[in-house]
Amino acid sequence: RSKRRGRSVEFDDFRNYVAGDDLRHIDWNIYARLDKLFIKLFREEEDLALHIAVDCSASMDAGEPNKRIFAARTAMALGYIGLVKQNRVTVTLFGMPSDSSSGGGGGGVRRLAPMRGRTNLRRLSDLLLEGINADHRAAARRDPAAAFNAAMRAIAADRAGRGVMIVLSDFLVPGGCAKGLSYLGALSMQGAIDAFIVQTLAPGELDPSREREAGLIGDLRLTDVETDKAAEVTITPASIGAYRRRLSAYNDQLRADAASRGIACVQVPTDTPVDQLMLSTLRRGGVVG
Repeated sequence: RSKRRGRSVEFDDFRNYVAGDDLRHIDWNIYARLDKLFIKLFREEEDLALHIAVDCSASMDAGEPNKRIFAARTAMALGYIGLVKQNRVTVTLFGMPSDSSSGGGGGGVRRLAPMRGRTNLRRLSDLLLEGINADHRAAARRDPAAAFNAAMRAIAADRAGRGVMIVLSDFLVPGGCAKGLSYLGALSMQGAIDAFIVQTLAPGELDPSREREAGLIGDLRLTDVETDKAAEVTITPASIGAYRRRLSAYNDQLRADAASRGIACVQVPTDTPVDQLMLSTLRRGGVVG
């Protein structure tokens, strides 16, 4: 739904009359009761597009419940709403392993052409399943920050027409996401899109102490799935506390970077039921009307 006001039959609000306003929009019933002039405002009718971008990078293939599967389910639910409402829906996967067009520093972007109507649900599901099943072994050792920035630049450049842009990702990018979000922020500030980012993190990422039964305790060698770099760490209550503080600071900075660019940010654990996500969390965040 458009946030802009203009000509339509759907009433939106009132405001005080000022000289030069169209007299046809005065509410004469209110004038008769209050002896004051008010103008009726209407919700502008637009053919808004829904742009959904889903992160399929290696870091998303982690957690329980799995982040990549959760993001795909969320994208499917959002796409279903758009298609059955006859909106124009575009879906983009980024962080995909095969990226011959842009080389090793690219964003691995794969895009489904704009579509409309519920008959395209199969096309949408096929693309999302492709993202879930992607093999990222060939993409190891590429620069995650460069790939994310390249993907956001490509997604912003491919945007056609006004609409809503929703990006689903864990947004765990070395050095932060500010540069990549700037590409979307430029469109948001121009009024070209209403931009939202949905940060999906697994419960074990939010609280690593929950992963003790899976062996996340003691002296470990951890390997980054995107860069293939390893680090020797000792998991203790103190190190978990330090991790939580750093993650909280990182997420706070992500929200601040998004807000400063006119982008709304919602954080969602992957154990959130999709129906609750649609009807409660994303509705409160303004993503779903």
